[in-house]
Amino acid sequence: MKPSQRALLPTGLFEEIPVGYKAQIRLRNRLAIKKRIIVLNSPGTKDADYREEIYVILINLSDENFVIMDKERICQMIISGHEKADWINTETMVETGWGTGGLGHTGKK
Repeated sequence: MKPSQRALLPTGLFEEIPVGYKAQIRLRNRLAIKKRIIVLNSPGTKDADYREEIYVILINLSDENFVIMDKERICQMIISGHEKADWINTETMVETGWGTGGLGHTGKK
């Protein structure tokens, strides 16, 4: 990978995750700190109904080329449970400390 290059990498891995679980693809600390190789959409989420090959999107944030070797550990996968939300349409929202200032507004004094 050249500096600033993005790559969609096939892993050769397929898995079937039970309903109620998800897999998340995350960066590896060693690659991030030593080589500045980042999983671009971290965490990338794989739902239980996904049945295709797992791909990883990497970006090279360094000023040097990075060669990905066969069987090199380029990411890590976390499998965890999650809840399914039941959405309810409403005309009003419960008030919170956010008010109407928008993103970043609560940190201002």
